[in-house]
Amino acid sequence: MKKIFSLIIGSVMLLTACDPSDFGDTNINPTAVSTVPNKALLTNALQSLPGTAFPGTAGSRHSANMYIQHISEGPYPGASLYSVRNFEWAPHYTGPLYNLKSIINNANSGSPLAEVGVNGSKDNQIAVARILKAYYYWWLTDRFGDIPYSEALKGDGNFSPKYDTQQSIYTDLFKELKEAAAQIKTAETGVRGDQLFEGDMAAWKKFANTTRLFMSLRLMKVDNAKGKAEMADAIASGVISNNSENMFYKFLSGDPNNFNPWFDNYTTSLRNDYAISKVMTDYMEPKNDPRLPVYGEVLAGKVIGLPYGSNTAVNIPGAYSRIGDKFRGAGSPALIYSYAQVLFTQAEAAKQGWIAGGEVLAATHYANAIKASMETYGVYNAGTYAAYMAQTAVAYDTAKGLEQIMTQKWVHLYLNGYESWADWRRTGFPVLAAAPNGNQPTIPRRQGYPTNEGSINGKSYAEAVTRQGADNLTTRIWWDK
Repeated sequence: MKKIFSLIIGSVMLLTACDPSDFGDTNINPTAVSTVPNKALLTNALQSLPGTAFPGTAGSRHSANMYIQHISEGPYPGASLYSVRNFEWAPHYTGPLYNLKSIINNANSGSPLAEVGVNGSKDNQIAVARILKAYYYWWLTDRFGDIPYSEALKGDGNFSPKYDTQQSIYTDLFKELKEAAAQIKTAETGVRGDQLFEGDMAAWKKFANTTRLFMSLRLMKVDNAKGKAEMADAIASGVISNNSENMFYKFLSGDPNNFNPWFDNYTTSLRNDYAISKVMTDYMEPKNDPRLPVYGEVLAGKVIGLPYGSNTAVNIPGAYSRIGDKFRGAGSPALIYSYAQVLFTQAEAAKQGWIAGGEVLAATHYANAIKASMETYGVYNAGTYAAYMAQTAVAYDTAKGLEQIMTQKWVHLYLNGYESWADWRRTGFPVLAAAPNGNQPTIPRRQGYPTNEGSINGKSYAEAVTRQGADNLTTRIWWDK
């Protein structure tokens, strides 16, 4: 199914992304599908979602899992760990973002491709596309900083869109998410082609509000007042409130085109290059963390972490623990958002004075977040939990509360490298050291723009670099202060 949608959408993308004057009629395939209904566009757009919160395929998408040291790599441990130019954004602009923009255009124009009975009500189609489009842009701007936004996806021959500032992008994304959530009509037909929530429009509202909640923390050091206001409004509007509302992307164990990417890595491709990082095991093992044998493969009764970023690391099957079975089955789902993540966010907010309750509420949310995390990974037991929380290194301490909250959140967000990387950039926690044999002495603060941007969009690229700073891995983006 995934390949079918990719072929369909790819045909449309090629015809719309290129300048027609380059090829005339020679690039037209009379057998290609040139029109796609909105439900198929949504399905295709959603298939890029796991790579944002559960990156596990070869290439750049799992890079943040390496930055944040959830995992280590065997055969190429040091020299190329912090690569500057592995990252492309074109597949996101010409793929999910373009598809979502097409959904909105089709619905607004009354196109047969947006027929209500086939695709869901008009407002619900538009609202979901706006929410998901905002989510993808959020993910992109947090990787690169300033990016094409207001002039992107126009389809009007503008091949040199300006780079908007990250601050202006955030302002518009908050607006888009709030307006789109309000646009949802739960009493009307839910969207079709929705493998995330199966057309549950109330869940899409929570997705939008929860996204705003997590976005608000990014403003802690750059726009405190707006961040607090957005957080308060998101919570009041309704965010994930229990583990039954955790949001998973479901892979299909019976469809080789929709396998979990870690299954493809280990089982389909027979690669044993990635393992749980020794940084993770060194933190979790001394505390008898019951999540550890879920996170990593148990070898002779022990989870063995692979040293991080050292040229002494080797690719020997069975020498180090691969990612745990729970995460790498053919149909193992990808956790996108969770209740524990919401609780850790609220614990930080209480600690920082963003919500009422102070240290008492921070401690309560912190403890409940760890409990929710253990429940999420199927290891909660009242006695084990009580013993875990009683340890000096775990029990909430106001003097080091922020470090504890963020470090436990890092543990919970295992394999959600991009969100954990954002937390580390914001707060400096958990305390991490750069790869000892890496090709630069520090952990990246951003990712470099695609290699060809300087040549295909030189003016806009140069303006962004002048405004934001050098196009390297150490330049800090707007909210990273």
